[in-house]
Amino acid sequence: MVMAKRPGVATASVPVAAIDAAGLAQHLAAALARVPFRRPLRGPSSAGANLATSVTREVLRSFMGYVSSLPIPEFRSIELLLDELCRVAMPPVVRSFDVEQRNVVLGGVPGIHYQPRGREPAGAILYLHGGGYIGTSPNMYAFFTARLCRATGCSVFVADYRLAPEFPYPAAVEDAASALAALAEAGTPPERLFVAGDSGGGGVAHSLMVEVGRGRGACRRPAGLILFSPEVDLRMEDTSITANAERDILPWNIPAGAYLRGIDPDDARVTALNADLSTYPPTFVSWGGDEMFRDPIRRFAERLGAEGVPVHAHEAEGMFHVFQILMPWAEDSRDVYREVELFSRRLLDAAPPAGEVAAAG
Repeated sequence: MVMAKRPGVATASVPVAAIDAAGLAQHLAAALARVPFRRPLRGPSSAGANLATSVTREVLRSFMGYVSSLPIPEFRSIELLLDELCRVAMPPVVRSFDVEQRNVVLGGVPGIHYQPRGREPAGAILYLHGGGYIGTSPNMYAFFTARLCRATGCSVFVADYRLAPEFPYPAAVEDAASALAALAEAGTPPERLFVAGDSGGGGVAHSLMVEVGRGRGACRRPAGLILFSPEVDLRMEDTSITANAERDILPWNIPAGAYLRGIDPDDARVTALNADLSTYPPTFVSWGGDEMFRDPIRRFAERLGAEGVPVHAHEAEGMFHVFQILMPWAEDSRDVYREVELFSRRLLDAAPPAGEVAAAG
């Protein structure tokens, strides 16, 4: 369930939420008005593609800056509104990908399960959505996760894990571990099980791999890890954090304290660059050349290779944070989908015969 519907999570009154929604609309209108002054046709692609990138960047930066400035109950109310809009609008889009969706609970964790229509899935993916550890919901990811389902031929369970600040670390990791174990118990062999995530969800995926690597719980190492612009260093000290702030969609003062709640950002459980990565499975990682997390993700990919982990690294010039999700029409995003398909197919082809991979739920 979306965070606003969880017991004990406060939301704003209807009048206050309506005022916030009106304020958001004004901010987005102002963002569009700024676009012509940002040299929107300049960039590494065609004029049309550069314009689309510029509009998306400006609108999303304004959106994130506005909602992150709201008090928590008002933030949750805006999130609930967006979740409801996606819940109504996305099912026809999902069906257009020949994908079926349904709400399920796995290991006590609610979420949305996607499955290719009319055929058995080749494997299963646990998807951990982004949102900086504090926001978004599985419904908001329907377009991307349905497309991921079609590209890989795998079922995809998008976990509606608990979010900060109401549920700080390690709540999200506990939910991810429960969902991963439940997928395995439902009949998916580890050789056909993947963990995927973007942004903060990529950070949760790292924390999950730490738990798996230490042999904790019922989880075995999955066949592969698929990451999009993951948060792999919560210290936020790299040069790209400030150098790319003007070109990215993220707020320049990215918050992490609400999630950490007293955990040292140097802790290897939350910062991958301080962890032993040798126990990672084969990993696909994609990021944008203009995003604030560029430098730590580059070093993360280099570390994986240096520690003997098969890694497929993809940096897209001129692209911002999670462009693969926010600009699915872009050629750079299409390249990522193709590469993810090849990455997953190689691992699945090398796995033992699937037989029947049990559907979740």
